[in-house]
Amino acid sequence: MSEEVGAPRSPSSAAGGQVPFLLEGLCACDSVPAKCKCPAALSAPVPDNPQLQSRASLDSIIGKGCRIQVSVVLPVHNTECWLDECLKSIVEQDFEGTMELSVFNDASKDNSINIIEKWKLKLEDVGIRVVIDGHDSPQPQGVGFAKNQAVIQSSGTYLCFLDSIIGCQVRREPLDSTERYTRWINNLTPGQLLTQVFTSHGPTVIMPTWFCSREWFCHVGKFNEGGKGVPEDLLFFYEHIRKGGGVFRVDQCLLQYRYHPQAATHSVLEGTIWNHRVRFLEDRALKHWTSFTIWNAGKQGRKLYRSLSPANQKKVAAFCDVDENKIAKGFYTYQESKERPKPKIPILHFRDATPPFIICVKLDLTGGAFEENLNTLDLKEGLDYHHFN
Repeated sequence: MSEEVGAPRSPSSAAGGQVPFLLEGLCACDSVPAKCKCPAALSAPVPDNPQLQSRASLDSIIGKGCRIQVSVVLPVHNTECWLDECLKSIVEQDFEGTMELSVFNDASKDNSINIIEKWKLKLEDVGIRVVIDGHDSPQPQGVGFAKNQAVIQSSGTYLCFLDSIIGCQVRREPLDSTERYTRWINNLTPGQLLTQVFTSHGPTVIMPTWFCSREWFCHVGKFNEGGKGVPEDLLFFYEHIRKGGGVFRVDQCLLQYRYHPQAATHSVLEGTIWNHRVRFLEDRALKHWTSFTIWNAGKQGRKLYRSLSPANQKKVAAFCDVDENKIAKGFYTYQESKERPKPKIPILHFRDATPPFIICVKLDLTGGAFEENLNTLDLKEGLDYHHFN
């Protein structure tokens, strides 16, 4: 049984706290609270925060069943600049069910905790339960750890993930930042939410807008807690797909998505993302194909070929391109190979190549020329080709 959860309507100018995207899980029911059995919950440390001593333990909450419908999950680390705007958006929600805010402070050294305490009274005045925990260690434990702890201490049947440093379809702040990415995330078709999961843009629905059942979260498993440099949202998203989860998007602009140099995403190396993407592509697509063509005989196409496992390298029938100079070379020789003779992969014009294709051409950069060439082949995305741009 699949779940469909209605998103509350809210002003497009609000920053964060909205529920514009749905991440579908399985085995969820609106009328029966889910019981969390995930390992993260069973191994959770006992909070030291005096504020929480009067609060029921996680086990007792789970044992009684979740009475809260939606838990807004908020990891915090040095976010004083944006917390007021973020928490104000939660107060302004027009969702009429029961809701709580679960905050985990990951060693903030600024004024974040005082701002949260100030808003706690305002939130509780409008009927929103607030749960606060955290630690004051010298170093933060990382986004994955903070998200997991916020989930563990929450009690809602459904989880809405809210990152306080990014405030969705999305409005970017500043408006002119990451223009191609913003167009991509806002204009994917329902089908492309699943077919374009291999691209360099990451999850096809952005993390601050995820909404899923607690039961589904526990089924997928907790966020990776490797800390700085680990793409915890991408890894969770991939595992969600592997376990049969669907992806949905509510086509309203409900989130202000903030871009700034201190964002945790900038700590993740491009090479780390690349390696995870290649392994996921091999696991989800290439294992079903006996041969395929890499569309792009240039730098990105050759890099993908070199990154593939030896078994998948042997499946590459050809590279294809539109550049006559590349085509005129006839072959790409894999010089780093230890094989003798070294593998030589044909380079063809795209019209002469045979699908399926792995496309390593960036979208929205050629004035529509690439997209027009692709459309002339009358292929089906997800069956005859995947984007890996």
